[in-house]
Parts: sequence; structure tokens; C-alpha cells
Amino acid sequence: MTVYVRKGEPTVAENHTETAPRTDRVVTSGSVPIAVRDHGGTGTPLLLLHGAGGNLATMTGLADLLRPAHRVVTLDLRGHGHSGDGPWSWDAALDDLAAVADDLGLDRPAVVGHSLGGMLAALWAARHPECPGAVSLDGSPTPARPEDLVGLAPDRAAAELARLHEVFTAMAAGLAQPLDSAQVEAALAGQRALAQRYGSAEEPWVEAFERNLVPVEGGSRLRPDPTLTEQLRVAMETVDLFPAYREVRCPLLLVLATENLPEQEAFAELYAAYRRGLAERLAAVDNPSLRVVHLTGASHAMVAERPAELAALVTDFLAGATSSC
Repeated sequence: MTVYVRKGEPTVAENHTETAPRTDRVVTSGSVPIAVRDHGGTGTPLLLLHGAGGNLATMTGLADLLRPAHRVVTLDLRGHGHSGDGPWSWDAALDDLAAVADDLGLDRPAVVGHSLGGMLAALWAARHPECPGAVSLDGSPTPARPEDLVGLAPDRAAAELARLHEVFTAMAAGLAQPLDSAQVEAALAGQRALAQRYGSAEEPWVEAFERNLVPVEGGSRLRPDPTLTEQLRVAMETVDLFPAYREVRCPLLLVLATENLPEQEAFAELYAAYRRGLAERLAAVDNPSLRVVHLTGASHAMVAERPAELAALVTDFLAGATSSC
């Protein structure tokens, strides 16, 4: 079922909540050590997953808003934040989540993720039919195939995808370079400015940047490292989530962006074509366990833009999913 949601006042969850007592630990029972933060809460357990290049601190605001209804646990995916390094595969990352759930005694946790984390949430739901519910916040693969770009001529689609790939390659090369102290300070100032732009507390934005910063010869470098960055790029371009969408038996909610990020405006035609193609393919999926919401006015940065609205949407969806089980 597809639902279009317009921007409005959140029905539950406010922009300010009591500060949750948080506990940090490292789970070592899996193949890679995984850093986790338990935000507490007495409700049903929920794993909250960040996107590529992020870490558990990027989900702090949403975690606090979900805590009244859930025991929220965030974590650093492998190769991010304070977690260990390891080659990327979807199965390996899902095994990391299982190790966290087992170690913390989380019985049938719901899984909510943004971007890369959203893809993992969908794959977790397909792997775990006993899951009470999963939510993917704009967790769609990177545009990579001309046939997925509805309304663009094949030649034009191929040219735009090649141009996008060049931009991604240049960004990855830039991230691989060491940062000197002046660049680190400038980046921190940029994080504070973003927090002000979105009306958020500055501390999680600063922590999110510093958590991915590691010392190297010549300065500092951001995680994930170049090897994992390339593995993630390939994984997110080549994964096919539609078997999961068709086969999932636990409730799965996809929340999709409808607007471009400022960085995507140079590829507005491509992303519009990609969203059309994605909407058409999802509309053809006949699975009562799948629900799709197009969040009007929201971009891929929806977690920063609309945390209270997303918290309300997730809380209501999981409450309904639990009551129908």
C-alpha cells in the first residue's frame, strides 16, 4: 500500500524529551567488535541504524524521540565510528546486528534504519519473519542502472549515471585524504552550522564527526576507510531489495524522500526519473506486509529535517504492527 504524507505537525513525540541515561559498550561476540549505545527505555526493543559514513551519534535525536515507546539501541556499523573493521557484505552486517541483539538480550527487536541502515532493516525483516516490524527511512540503492530511470532516454540515462559516478569517485578520493587541524576545525564549524540549520542540539553533530575521526600520518582521516567506502559503493549499487519486499512476512514500512538534497540538484532530472521508476516498481509489489510512504517535502536528510514527524510515524507503525500480530 502506498500513502502520501504531507508535511505537518507531528501527532506524537515532541522536539524535546528528557535526556535518556545512555550506556556505551562494545559487543565482541561476533566476527567484528561492534560499539553500541543503549538509550534505555522500558518499551519493546528497537535497533536504530545509521547510514553510510555516519555512526550511532547521527541517530541521537531520533533515538531520544523514540525512547518513550521503545528501548532504543543505536550502534556503529562495521567500519564506522568505534566499531571494528571488516569486509562489507550484507550477510556479515546482518550477523553483526544479530550478535548485538543476542548480547544485549533484545528479544525480537524492531529494526529502524536510515539510508544504508534502512536497507539493512529491510533485509533483516526478510530474514526474520518473527520481527515485530521494520522501517526503512529512504533506504534505497544508489541509482546505477539506466532501466531504473523512468522517462529518460537510454543514452541520456547512461550519460547522467556516468556523471554521477564521477562525482561519487571524486568525493571518495577527497574523503581518503588526511585532514589537517585547520580542516578539522572548519569541518566542526560546519557541523555546528548544520545543527543550527535544522534546529538541533550541536553536541550530537559534533560527536558524530569526531566519532568517525581517526589519527593517521599527516593528520586525521574520516572512517570508513577507502577500501570499505568502495565496498559500500558497490554493495549499494548492486543490491536488489525487491525480493525482500515481495517475500517479507513481518510488517515493513518504507519511508521515501520526495525532494532533492542541495547536492543532488545538479542531477535533478536523474533523481526524478529514479523516484518515478522506484514508485512504479513498488506499486507492482503485491504484499500486504509492505507499506510505502512518500514523505512530501522531505529529502534524504529526513532524519535531521523531520525527526519528530518520523518518530511519530515509526511509533504509530510499530504500535499497529504489534497489535495486529
